Amino acid sequence: MVGVPTLPNSGLAIGALVHKPDRTAADIDGFVAAHSFPLIEGRNCTFVFRGAVDSVKLRHWIYGLASTQDFQSLPGTDFWYLVLELPERSRVEYKLEIAEGPNQRLITDPFNDNYAHDPFGSNSVVHGHGYEVPDWSEEDPSVRPGMMTELRLHSHVLGTTKQVGIYLPARFRPSRRYPLLIVHDGPDYIRFSRMKVVLDNLIHRLEIPGMIVAFTHAEDRLQEYAHHRPHADFLATELMPQLERDFPLMKGSRARGLVGASFGAVAAFSAAYHYPQHFGRLLLQSGSFAFSDIGEHERGPLFDPVVEFINEYRREPKAISDKIFMSCGIYESLIYENRSFLPILQSTGMDIRYTESPDGHNWENWRDRLREGLSWLYPGPLWMVYE
Repeated sequence: MVGVPTLPNSGLAIGALVHKPDRTAADIDGFVAAHSFPLIEGRNCTFVFRGAVDSVKLRHWIYGLASTQDFQSLPGTDFWYLVLELPERSRVEYKLEIAEGPNQRLITDPFNDNYAHDPFGSNSVVHGHGYEVPDWSEEDPSVRPGMMTELRLHSHVLGTTKQVGIYLPARFRPSRRYPLLIVHDGPDYIRFSRMKVVLDNLIHRLEIPGMIVAFTHAEDRLQEYAHHRPHADFLATELMPQLERDFPLMKGSRARGLVGASFGAVAAFSAAYHYPQHFGRLLLQSGSFAFSDIGEHERGPLFDPVVEFINEYRREPKAISDKIFMSCGIYESLIYENRSFLPILQSTGMDIRYTESPDGHNWENWRDRLREGLSWLYPGPLWMVYE
């Protein structure tokens, strides 16, 4: 089980150090110098810390497991360690909680140069055995990049002016027609999930067709994305018509898709619900599909409109799109809601693909699922394209 502390045996690198009877400071220095941390040995993961502090804890974001795990200290030294079992191909974000007297602080792991970033800052990241950052998410100098431009649009239904980033694929031609994706939390997808790089690479590899992508954002996403009818109206009656006037888009709902993660997934699903068969492709990642079968839900008042919506849909499910790709991390609390929602969606006859990963509620998890989701919703050409 992920996150379960294990006692270091002599078969592990840390075990040889811990059980050495005549251990010296030089032994600790040599152990630290000889290894990279966190140290992965099969399913075992060893974290270390050095410092004259009162306690060290691993603070992680794995739902279902105590949020902190205590490091052990080697008596008479400033060396701390923790050994956990980490399933293969896992990816876990974490920080260290350091206590010195009455003072506590959260820090990234000083022995780990692998970081993940999100709107709230940075976390350290540990990769279980077998996990690799997808090569299609890395910049490739041989790939011809797409172009970003910007559209400004005043929304009457939302009462504000929207700035929408527009991605045009490499080799864009006004004489051709392209499918359209509308991405919620667009700037975050670009910055933290490398979505522009992913699009460039997948289009170059012919895994998806050239497409036009609109990256939207919300000033108050927890309101606008929580089954907010004006948001759906903005997408369907204001943004879509403007994009159709400005760009050569393919006709028909199968060429129009919505993307969203967390509350953004609710917003995408809600828009398709209000405008059924208007958006024929949905990519929903770690959707906040909270519901309550009996009694009150426990996710706080911000989720009230979401729970009301999902409860209503569960009572009377209906087909609202052609194809839906869903993904969720098994280490996040929303795994229960997503697993429960799956058979409801399947009962409508919509074509659903669902995948899980040993990861949490974060942007790099969503990045790692983009290839599978996009290529299933929009399979690329089976022939070479020549200039």
